[in-house]
Amino acid sequence: MTQTKVHELPPLPYDYNALEPHIDEQTMRLHHDKHHLAYVNGLNTAEAKLAEAREKGDFSLVKHWEREAAFHGAGHFLHVIFWENMSPNGGGEPTGELAEAINSRFGSFKNFWAQFKAAGAAVEGSGWVLLVKNTMTKELDILTAEKHQDLSQWVTLPILACDVWEHAYYLRYQNNRAAYLDAFANVINWNDVANRYSALK
Repeated sequence: MTQTKVHELPPLPYDYNALEPHIDEQTMRLHHDKHHLAYVNGLNTAEAKLAEAREKGDFSLVKHWEREAAFHGAGHFLHVIFWENMSPNGGGEPTGELAEAINSRFGSFKNFWAQFKAAGAAVEGSGWVLLVKNTMTKELDILTAEKHQDLSQWVTLPILACDVWEHAYYLRYQNNRAAYLDAFANVINWNDVANRYSALK
């Protein structure tokens, strides 16, 4: 029988209230303990069903379970990056190699942030805005994913992920996503983003 990895909800790398006043404790508890956990459980179910299909040689529902694995897997892995991309001591601007790459690609940090915020605010419905490194061009890009499982630029890897699904901000910011994005800027863990960037050489 084939073995499938059991995915677990990782603990937050800080307390639920650590990002106050920018991201409130109640939102963090609901977002992490309910929404993220649902992705973890959904991914485990999908992978177990695919393993069962392989054992039985019955792939009649493979399309459904592959879609479930993509949806829940993308949700799970992007949330892991999202939590680590934030810090109580975050905000400001990156330094070093990442700062140089941002300046080279976007002209300045100010230009980068203006585009990142505009892209995040413009996502239709729910989704993500991402700073990614393209593994073919080696350039940084800003991408949006309105369905996180449908991100089509397969040669990119996210290094900064901002969740713009309503559950990430609605309790405090209601429908003012732009204000939430401004708040997110105050908690970005640029050390984590820089480490992800450096690891992709």
